[in-house]
Amino acid sequence: MKILIVEDDKILARTIEQCVSPKYDTDIAYDGEEGIMYAKQGIYDIILLDLMLPVYSGYEVLRTLRKEKIFTPVLILTAKDGLDDKLKGFEDGADDYLTKPFERKELLARIEAILRRAKGNYKENNTITFKELVLDLNNREVKYKGKEVVLQGKQFDVLEYLLNSKNTIITKDQIFDKIWGFDSETSTNVIEVYASGLRKELKKIGYDKYLKTIRGVGYIWNDKE
Repeated sequence: MKILIVEDDKILARTIEQCVSPKYDTDIAYDGEEGIMYAKQGIYDIILLDLMLPVYSGYEVLRTLRKEKIFTPVLILTAKDGLDDKLKGFEDGADDYLTKPFERKELLARIEAILRRAKGNYKENNTITFKELVLDLNNREVKYKGKEVVLQGKQFDVLEYLLNSKNTIITKDQIFDKIWGFDSETSTNVIEVYASGLRKELKKIGYDKYLKTIRGVGYIWNDKE
């Protein structure tokens, strides 16, 4: 799970990062423009968004993302506790609202609740299905017609990301940032290795035809043969 923190107060941003980093990978943007740039990559499971930001306000960030059909869940974290402020946040597309200062336990509880809603009761039915292929996200198992498909290492993560983004071109940079992280010491070349290995395993069940390579760009899981 990956979280984007959009907060201009660097000390507070790092404090929030420390609160969530034991459970989630994090990136930080320090103004609204940077927040939009990060969010557009489509690699985050949730965004923690301050309202009073330089360049673009949190409201403007929200409106921009929703206008561009980026529906990553957003939890607003702000000192603005007025009812009108909250209503405006929800109208602009926020999923929840938490007023500063807040307790770490409540922040984590809000995040987990949003993620459960976003995943459609994540804990009880944590699977992705494509035709006769089923990914069990809890146990990190892949099955085809009830028989296990053995994937190595991050092949599972690459397949999960592609299936969650069906019919959308995913760049190598997006895959790298989502799965390996911005601060990884490896390079994007590793993606080709994993994609090649994944394709070989899918070929055994006749599903490699759905994994398309967009030369020089990345990959797409196309549900049309």
